[in-house]
Amino acid sequence: MIEPKLKIETAQTNPMSIEKNIPDLILHDGHSIPALGFGTYTLKGQQGVDTMLRALGHGYRMLDSAFNYENEGAVGAAVRQSGLLRDEIFITSKLPGRHHAYDKAMETIEESLYRMQFDYLDLYLIHWPNPQQGLYIEAWQALIDAQKKGYIRSIGVSNFLPKHIETLRRETGVIPVINQVELHPYFNQAEQRAYDESQQIITMAWSPLGRAKAILDDAVLKQIAQETSRTVVQVVLRWQVQMGVIPIPKAASDQNQMANQAIFDFSLSDDQVQRINALTCADGRIRNQDPAVYEEF
Repeated sequence: MIEPKLKIETAQTNPMSIEKNIPDLILHDGHSIPALGFGTYTLKGQQGVDTMLRALGHGYRMLDSAFNYENEGAVGAAVRQSGLLRDEIFITSKLPGRHHAYDKAMETIEESLYRMQFDYLDLYLIHWPNPQQGLYIEAWQALIDAQKKGYIRSIGVSNFLPKHIETLRRETGVIPVINQVELHPYFNQAEQRAYDESQQIITMAWSPLGRAKAILDDAVLKQIAQETSRTVVQVVLRWQVQMGVIPIPKAASDQNQMANQAIFDFSLSDDQVQRINALTCADGRIRNQDPAVYEEF
């Protein structure tokens, strides 16, 4: 078993114990997950810890990390320094492609816990299927077994196509609770979302703002922002939430951190949603990372 870690305590007057303004969703395994997360990609060292601490202070309760982000230690430090109880914060990490073999996968999960100094992770994902390597079934079995050991509460995948998930179902009988994929107005993943929903899998969006400059300058999005008296970013995040998708934006400034979560007190009309969906295009991926062929290590 993983050795007990430093207990994270909080005082009754903890300033981070603020009123919750991000609702929860229920995963098909019964666990809950915040409807909006905070991305930590590139957030490292003390500066990264400080950024995550401010996000937690502004009310975020989910931090999304990965073994390959090389910041799991910073995530753990931010949680401990926050003064919040461990079970008040939802922590995600991901298995890299080079560690898909069963024994390596189990070691990597344990290493993630050691780095963060946690007893468990709320969610662990296979980062990419790496189909040419053909080991993602082994990796998935390791996640299943790690969940049984209590290392992980919920297990999921990232960048998995329907055919990859169907393979997991056929080989193990277990399907993910989450599929984290690239999703933004220029690549809305309609088919993937429909499949995920049919399997009670919640879709999570990485790079929810896509190419940020293009998004901010988009005429359609600017018009909808004007119609709703919101920012373009808020419109995009609300569009995702309204479709049942969990976005995980990253923001450094206090202003943006707070603005990004101020999306639960308004709604887009069906027409506005359809106008955003019409922006999608076949070649809308940011870096052409097609999970059918892309290999990540």
